[in-house]
Amino acid sequence: MKKSISLLGILCLSFLLVACGGDNSKENIEKLPETFTIGVIPVQTVGEMESAMDKLQAILTEELDRDVSVKVYPDYNGVVEAMNYDKIDMAYFGPLTYVVAHEKSGAEAIITQLIDGEPFYHSYIITHTDSPLQSIEDVVANSEEIDFAFGDINSTSGSLIPSIELKDRGVFVSEEENRFQTVRFTGSHDATALAVQNKQVDAGAIDSAIYTQLVESGKIDGDQIKTIWQSEKLFQYPWAVHKDTDKETIKQLQDIFLGIKDEKILAAFGASGFTKASNKDYESIRAAAVKQGIINE
Repeated sequence: MKKSISLLGILCLSFLLVACGGDNSKENIEKLPETFTIGVIPVQTVGEMESAMDKLQAILTEELDRDVSVKVYPDYNGVVEAMNYDKIDMAYFGPLTYVVAHEKSGAEAIITQLIDGEPFYHSYIITHTDSPLQSIEDVVANSEEIDFAFGDINSTSGSLIPSIELKDRGVFVSEEENRFQTVRFTGSHDATALAVQNKQVDAGAIDSAIYTQLVESGKIDGDQIKTIWQSEKLFQYPWAVHKDTDKETIKQLQDIFLGIKDEKILAAFGASGFTKASNKDYESIRAAAVKQGIINE
């Protein structure tokens, strides 16, 4: 009888140990890091960026030792809203979309790209080489005969900066209020370049680094396009993290990006490498956004 009781006690103890072990395993599974999600604005049409983002996703997954998901959004505003509603942990923004996201959700810039070793680019106004337009003064003087193209309405170089320049020169206030024959927003820099090359518009605004990358890759013919205006230097597109991101993860991300040498990834952004960035680097863009009434003072 005593042996039976002892055996029953051992079985009960074993059951409890297994059960406790199962609970601990469940807790450990639940504590594993969730997928780290990254949203990317479409600096080129979405299909052109997918393979490069797949490679970036693989590098980040390996280096962070956790699942990483990189998604190219169909428009700039979608990335801002994804950050604002806690749908993503990190984002690749344009400078304008970054200052809007920083204002709305506290996103913080930590990395930007280098172009020929510098973290700067320009806004260009381009036209076809056959066009009689030779300068922005010609664009202003002949505005009523010109079909003009901006990129995405939330783009810094494709919309904000050239629209301020054209506003200061008295020919543009908005898509509805301007002195051009027509105004359109193409949605991306490569779409603008192709519209100019194919003579679907007379002039258009574009990111200088993306323009160079499009020419070098053969996606547009540089012999058919000329630049007739260039803005002052603009600080490059930032990679920004969610406001709740811990310092250790930020350092990991910075170290990973600084070490990226893959040509396909770099080419997707027209970049020669990456460098650290911070919110203060975008003060001039914030001032421009305030001037246009995009964000409040």
